[in-house]
Amino acid sequence: MKQLILTGACLIALLVSGYSQHKKVTVITTAQNTELRLTQTATLEFAPMPQPLETMPCVFVDTKKSFQTFLGIGGALTDAAAETFAKLPEDKQQELLKAYYNVNNGIGYTFSRTNIQSCDFSSDTYSYVAEGDSTLKTFNVDHDKQFRIPFIKAAIAAAGGKLPLFVSPWSPPAWMKDNNNVLQGGHLLKRYYQAWANHYVKFINTYEALGIPVWGLSVQNEPMATQKWESCIFTAEEERDFIKGYLGPTLTKAGMSNKKLIAWDHNRDLMYQRASTLLHDKEAAKYIWGIGYHWYETWTGSEMQFQNERLVHEAFPDKHLVFTEGCIEKFDLSKVHDWFIGEKYGASLIGDFNAGTVAWTDWNILLDEQGGPNHVGNFCFAPVHADTKNGTLIYTNAYYYLGHFSKYIRPGAKRVVSSSSRSMLQTTAFVNTDGKLAVIVMNTTDKEIPFHLWMDGQAVATKSLPHSISTLIVQ
Repeated sequence: MKQLILTGACLIALLVSGYSQHKKVTVITTAQNTELRLTQTATLEFAPMPQPLETMPCVFVDTKKSFQTFLGIGGALTDAAAETFAKLPEDKQQELLKAYYNVNNGIGYTFSRTNIQSCDFSSDTYSYVAEGDSTLKTFNVDHDKQFRIPFIKAAIAAAGGKLPLFVSPWSPPAWMKDNNNVLQGGHLLKRYYQAWANHYVKFINTYEALGIPVWGLSVQNEPMATQKWESCIFTAEEERDFIKGYLGPTLTKAGMSNKKLIAWDHNRDLMYQRASTLLHDKEAAKYIWGIGYHWYETWTGSEMQFQNERLVHEAFPDKHLVFTEGCIEKFDLSKVHDWFIGEKYGASLIGDFNAGTVAWTDWNILLDEQGGPNHVGNFCFAPVHADTKNGTLIYTNAYYYLGHFSKYIRPGAKRVVSSSSRSMLQTTAFVNTDGKLAVIVMNTTDKEIPFHLWMDGQAVATKSLPHSISTLIVQ
């Protein structure tokens, strides 16, 4: 008798093709004006349904057509998050780690980011090298050893020992820049291009020697923004030339060609222009793993521009899209339970994944009751805040909205078609490696919307509550 050996890809293909014999659907819901927070609300059975009518709201799922492979969802492990974490009592520290990184009792984060040197969400500005030391002989990360490094190690342990981390600089040291200031933008002086490229390698080697593996890096956080905090300007041409002439070859020479190099790391508005300048240049493109982006183009009054992501993905399908940062700005403690916070996250996650994104990174995973610490007063929201005076945690609805994705879509999952017949029902879907299908459905209206989840001539009837998000697990 011949033995049948199935590869992972073949197994997934068989599993998804078997959805014509549907079993059950488990519905998990978070909804405004209810106590539902990642709560199981129904278990449903499929029944035959031929051609649906136009009058019947439906979410149509086609598992036979798959797209990108999912890498993970996570948040940034910044100085601010680490310092706030250190102020919590031990039981609340453990609660936070479990809430974020435990897939059974939390939301199962599987991705992370941290800053190289100081950023706005640090309590002060600092550098790893002494003034004028272009040889980097004085390089050390002693600053990070008090709060951030122990915090990152605790997160890795809570995630089961594996937590892919990418690292991003906000600014080179002041003396490497034409404005001699880590704040207020400025440009990296060309005579320090090599020293700065060496700095990335030094940082990665140092963190890895301390037990923190580095999965990847971005070239520069927000390279077109002159900020009152740490910032540095790279035009598209400057970033291209720095990558192909310095950073790419330096990483390769150091044996780090396996580190995922992320370019742009800024908003969606200029995303295609930046990607095209970088990726049409073969010498630069060969070093670039993907294009990172943020959601702050909304500062102009614009909506989130998912079409620009999609254009990059269509034009350069061999490169990866990564959401590298987003948060709700202008912190106000009185608004910490406002529902719009989670809905912005939900809209971005759905739109980003449907445009081809493979990984999604929130900004600070934890901030204090003032939306900081932040050394320039740029206070923001996080999914979880600590009341450091009382030693308690405050969960915004963003935490639960994120959980509808991170808890039920796991690394290695494949996105499949999920098409809504009503614009009021926003949706995306992934098939996990265990064969379970996760369908996300979000409703940002004031109305309850009955709908059918339809697949292969079968359907289940369910409903989307006003201002809610649901994950429907098909197995």
